[in-house]
Amino acid sequence: MLWEIDGETHIWAEKIWGKLERKLEAQCLRLGSMMPYVPVNGVYEDMGKKELAAWTNGFYSGILWQMYHASGKECYRKAAEGIEVRLDEALASYIKLDHDVGFLWLHTAVADHRLTGSEASRTRGLHAAGILAGRYNPKAGYLRAWNGERSGIAIVDCLMNLPLLYWAAGELHDSALRQIAVNHTDMALKYIIRPDGSCNHLVEFDPETGEYLGNPGGQGYESGSSWSRGQAWAIYGMALAYRYTGNTAYLDASKRVAHYFCANAAINGYVPLIDFRAPEEPRYLDTTAGVCAACGLLELAGYVKPLEKNLYVKSAVRCLKAVTDQYCEWDPKKDSIVSHGSARYDRAADREVPVIYGDYFLVEGILRLLNKDFLIW
Repeated sequence: MLWEIDGETHIWAEKIWGKLERKLEAQCLRLGSMMPYVPVNGVYEDMGKKELAAWTNGFYSGILWQMYHASGKECYRKAAEGIEVRLDEALASYIKLDHDVGFLWLHTAVADHRLTGSEASRTRGLHAAGILAGRYNPKAGYLRAWNGERSGIAIVDCLMNLPLLYWAAGELHDSALRQIAVNHTDMALKYIIRPDGSCNHLVEFDPETGEYLGNPGGQGYESGSSWSRGQAWAIYGMALAYRYTGNTAYLDASKRVAHYFCANAAINGYVPLIDFRAPEEPRYLDTTAGVCAACGLLELAGYVKPLEKNLYVKSAVRCLKAVTDQYCEWDPKKDSIVSHGSARYDRAADREVPVIYGDYFLVEGILRLLNKDFLIW
């Protein structure tokens, strides 16, 4: 056990775990191998039928594998295996895949291989890692983000995809894959994470020369603002980079971003705004930033000295409690759990709505507190 939680917190976490079991078993039996994103009037549509390569299409599988590991119930495994097979078409088509292959195949094939030893799943994961490595630009040491003309864009989100490269490097004994991940992290340390612990979402380079061009606005309010889910990606991503490398510069960066995030989240009762540097009105929330940050804070707590742990564990618990107290739907007949998640500041269609990755990080956070989770990242 990396930390201890007090008895009251343990009782609360067990209570939430019981709610998750009831809700997610009913949902699993209803959805099967669907790939949900945002429910419409409490009912999920299958994003896999609309856009098979969508970056969110692995998160439900991640929930299913976490639940299978924690409960042993076969319904979760069967549904997750079905999602993995469905994604084979996206893997084969290749052209629509981007930096988010980690989000897609860490939660599907790599999770499957880690839990069951499936060789077919291992092959899928290695294939996805090769695709991710192929996006590396050696001039500036970054993994290209999206497809299209702007090939010089790198983003903070990619830190959470790098564990795919570390896993594949270990499987293949390939130091080149590991070095790509390290180089991208070093780039983020220099250009994405600011000295005060806030983060850019996007940075741009000249892809031919590697020259740094600037930090255009991303999914937050504007260039130079502070998109809260980007902050959460950085807390977690840098803590993971420390796990895989032992580089204390990454650990220190995770701590710096964590302190900035927690100070800003505390102002709003540990339910983050979409952007910590947006105007006071309109006031938009992003619960997904809170639950993702909670998981990152718990990861970080595993590496710091004993007298430092409480800051990160208690902050994580406050983020999780704030969401479960105010923004969760527990009716087993309705799809999704966490409401008021936001994909980006400037798009109303998926702003302050239930979003599937919010559910994933809630599940992971509660299972982490109870030491029932297993390695996705």
